[in-house]
Amino acid sequence: MIPKSIDDLQQLRAQIAALAARMVAQDGADYAVAKRKAASQLVGDGAALANVLPDDTEIEDEVRRYQALFQGDTQPARLLRLRTIALQVMDALAEFKPYLTGPVLNGTAGEHDDIHLQLFAESAKEVQIFLLDKNVEIEISETPHFKGARYDPVETVSFMWHKEGVHAELYELNDLRGALKPREGRMVRADAATLRELMAASPVTESTEDNE
Repeated sequence: MIPKSIDDLQQLRAQIAALAARMVAQDGADYAVAKRKAASQLVGDGAALANVLPDDTEIEDEVRRYQALFQGDTQPARLLRLRTIALQVMDALAEFKPYLTGPVLNGTAGEHDDIHLQLFAESAKEVQIFLLDKNVEIEISETPHFKGARYDPVETVSFMWHKEGVHAELYELNDLRGALKPREGRMVRADAATLRELMAASPVTESTEDNE
């Protein structure tokens, strides 16, 4: 079903965003996967046009609405735990200029989410050696560069910290300047000081238990 008017298009985009948000909030689905699956269910395979798909900002807004309606008794405490652990990791990795990104930063993190960091160092090996010296088991993968597809993917180290998954993208120091530019008026990364401010402003005040 292809929308025949602007109003129909906007309504369909909203429906796709709402269904995708439910998949994200309930199952931890990736935004790109969720929007394609939602479009397939509502429009049909191969029928969805590019302008029918909502952008990530629309889905994020719908995730917030869904969590407020259906996960208000659990999601805030889960977010606080992840932010608390993220701050611990960032303090431990302070020499590598850590920045928090993703759902833990924007406040939509749920039970399926991990902690996502961006580190800036002279070399990726420095971070790997630092973690190995702390007896932290790491897995190495690649993540697309935040500057876009024309840049090479960056090495990413993944590890567990207090039973929570952490994925740290390893950038060069000269990438830091571009990383600090805001995008679409929304905060896309935050240092430890900014994270502390967010936590201080959180309505959830109970302590988070640190489980090794």
